[in-house]
Amino acid sequence: MPFTVTILGCNSALPTANRNPSAQILDVKDQLYLIDCGEGTQMQMRRFKIKFNKINHIFISHLHGDHFFGLIGLLSTFGLMGRKSDLHIYAHSEIQTVLKGQLSFMKPDTTYRIVFHPLDFKKSKIILEDKRITVTSFPLLHRIPTCGFLFTEKASLPHLIKEKLDQYAIPIADRVKIKDGADFTTSEGQIILNSELVIPAVKPCSYAYCSDTAYNEDIISTISGTDLLYHEATFGNDNKSLAAITGHSTATDAATIALKAKVKQLVIGHFSARYKETFELVAEARKTFPNTEAAADGKIFTVKTSH
Repeated sequence: MPFTVTILGCNSALPTANRNPSAQILDVKDQLYLIDCGEGTQMQMRRFKIKFNKINHIFISHLHGDHFFGLIGLLSTFGLMGRKSDLHIYAHSEIQTVLKGQLSFMKPDTTYRIVFHPLDFKKSKIILEDKRITVTSFPLLHRIPTCGFLFTEKASLPHLIKEKLDQYAIPIADRVKIKDGADFTTSEGQIILNSELVIPAVKPCSYAYCSDTAYNEDIISTISGTDLLYHEATFGNDNKSLAAITGHSTATDAATIALKAKVKQLVIGHFSARYKETFELVAEARKTFPNTEAAADGKIFTVKTSH
């Protein structure tokens, strides 16, 4: 089943002709999660054939406009489409104040309930857990309260080996216990170890999203070992001082975090409009962390585990 990230926008505050503001779609077993919602997000969703009705959870990292200015338009579209299911928004508590007037004005078109979940900007916290995934928010280091998000796939059960089931005539009731890790005892008293009866499940995937943030080693323990890390790299080393002033990271900063956190793959994004191309930023990051790719609008990254 898929565990993919589709980049809808990877630029910083000023959009360019080919890079929109921040937005991503995480697909976990055909359930879609929207991460940030910069201006033009719903147009990008149309462009890249994202199914609107598959989105029930939206995560807004912080309340700078390039991360949520597309939200009210998307909420309106949901209403016009006749949405009925609840929509959950995880963001700074002030987002309700920001959206209050707009939501009140469009109230006749609102056919569904919006459930707001305020983020905690002081510590890591599980904010969503369903049958597919666990989502943890964690504080980043920016000019205003900002959260990153860690998406961890729920572990699946191991697969029973049919030949062994037949060989030992294992009853249905015992098969459930074996999937949960139990050994099996035959009628003759022979103990068959669980490892002989199952094929281990595929290791769960994990994805960490670190939007606007200065270099911050405090996040390393949270994202350690993540399969795929998206980390902002607004600037290159040529603008290191500007990164420090604005609370952003350089490509080298992002790569250093990836290296110290021992992640499997790094994707850099949130590029300043001053960089027309991103290959220089990728080259800079690869000096520290070779397995680095650049985000690009429409690009899809498949999250893979190492076994």
